[in-house]
Amino acid sequence: MPMSFRARKREPGASAASGDPPVQKNLARPSAEEIFKQVATNARQELDRPSVALALSGFGAGIFMGLSALGVALAIRLLGASTSAQMISRMFYPIGFIVVILGRSQLFTENTLYPIALVLAEKRQFWNTMRLWSVVLPANMFGAFAFACLAARTSGIESGTVTAVSRLGAAALAHPSAHIFWSGVVGGWLIALAAWLVSGSHSITGSVMVIWMLTFVMGLGNFAHCVASSCEIFVTLLAHQAPWTEFPRWFFPAVAGNICGGVGLVTILEYGQVMHGKVVEDVAREARRTDPAKYGS
Repeated sequence: MPMSFRARKREPGASAASGDPPVQKNLARPSAEEIFKQVATNARQELDRPSVALALSGFGAGIFMGLSALGVALAIRLLGASTSAQMISRMFYPIGFIVVILGRSQLFTENTLYPIALVLAEKRQFWNTMRLWSVVLPANMFGAFAFACLAARTSGIESGTVTAVSRLGAAALAHPSAHIFWSGVVGGWLIALAAWLVSGSHSITGSVMVIWMLTFVMGLGNFAHCVASSCEIFVTLLAHQAPWTEFPRWFFPAVAGNICGGVGLVTILEYGQVMHGKVVEDVAREARRTDPAKYGS
């Protein structure tokens, strides 16, 4: 996901010699309107990508999200199952999210923020958003399954670590559908909120801290995430620790919850901050100015 870096302009006549100190970034907090404009720009860039590129990026994101399950499982295997060890292990849960978000891979829950924010300003983008979702979510699942096959069907990861991943998946499957849905609402809210805040970040370091803090809370609370948790659950299924019929019972409530959390609790609320400032009209006007043939005059 692109992040805006705002450099402070030199005063007229200022020297640009190599001996001058570096120009410091403008560290003023961006307004809600500025973040919304950045989110809309990000969304338009993603929606303009061809389906094949989206699918390949989504497949990679699904594999990379396995790093969250792997990090937690490694810590549990090394530290044990005590309460303190469980908390420490969740500190490694953000790894997959950091890699995916900063690497700009296509993650379905991140895309509950960007395209929907643009759809609120440009209704014509609705079907394009549906295209993106229909490509990215299956690609994420194929990537998650590829990670699970690597973990459960090869000798690349030690058996103790695979067992720990399998137990994480079994714990996710143990909940009733209503709990999975509402847990997914919280998970979708946290990920979309992270995407919103990263769009207003000034630096890579700040983005990493935002992602880490919010996804650490998600891991600590064991909130359902349709991609990250699928990596764990697929390992459980491949290890024959649960029947395959359990996956759709978990998956569909988790996806619905993630969508409701991302769209309802972040996009619409953040959109409400800026709609009275007429930034939506500004976004549409900018689209017409930059590409009049596509968006109309």
